[in-house]
Amino acid sequence: MIIEIAKWTLIAFGLFFILIGAIMLFRPKIARETLRKAGSTNLINYGEITIRMIPATALIIFSNYSKYPEFFKLFGWFMLITSIVLYFVPKKLHHAFSNKCADILKPGYFQLISPFAIMIGIMIIKSVA
Repeated sequence: MIIEIAKWTLIAFGLFFILIGAIMLFRPKIARETLRKAGSTNLINYGEITIRMIPATALIIFSNYSKYPEFFKLFGWFMLITSIVLYFVPKKLHHAFSNKCADILKPGYFQLISPFAIMIGIMIIKSVA
């Protein structure tokens, strides 16, 4: 049962990557403004960190059943550990970092990198389905 939940969580995670890639491609200004919001409020900051722990845990749990077990395990642990670390990073620092990234990433850059997000989403889905 837990394996099946992890699998469907990862399929949803893959679809999320595809959706974000589409937003980056077709609505890059929205993607940039969303990036600027990271760490802006307690709800956004800790909500984002907590929510990202769900697919991280699913990657670890489902790793042995995926087509790329070592990668899934490594990526899952990386996401989980960095999430835990982010709980201790001051919200203002997290928000300042996201704003600096948004300043660097102009809308055209979001469009350039959007295919990578879409490909990652497809690869996650193909690796678990």
